[in-house]
Amino acid sequence: MRKNPVCYWELASHDAKKTVEFLNKVFEWDDELDEQLGIHEYPAGEDQAAFAGGGVFTLRKAKLPFLTLYIKVDDIDAKAKLIEECGGFIVIEPFDLPTGSRICLFNEPSGVTLAMVQPAKKK
Repeated sequence: MRKNPVCYWELASHDAKKTVEFLNKVFEWDDELDEQLGIHEYPAGEDQAAFAGGGVFTLRKAKLPFLTLYIKVDDIDAKAKLIEECGGFIVIEPFDLPTGSRICLFNEPSGVTLAMVQPAKKK
């Protein structure tokens, strides 16, 4: 995606404070509260170069269209366990893709579905 890249994301939650606490604990993120707008910001900083892009596909199993954010992790099984310990719910357990990467879908405590990806190990 060379022109007009995705440069921001928003997550609307029933309880932003609880969602932010969950994301900060599980993924070791640091938010910055914009009190004027009431938004917890997560600046990309140096990590913006790690954004891999995105994709569009036709629904297969899901009934409604959706947007999923994929969070890159080093140990997807450990994060899945931590998600449950922190009040989240594993929707689809970690599984292997033909590429060697692993993915897992989960709900944060207010029910928003997110995903994790553990990239394939380099050979």
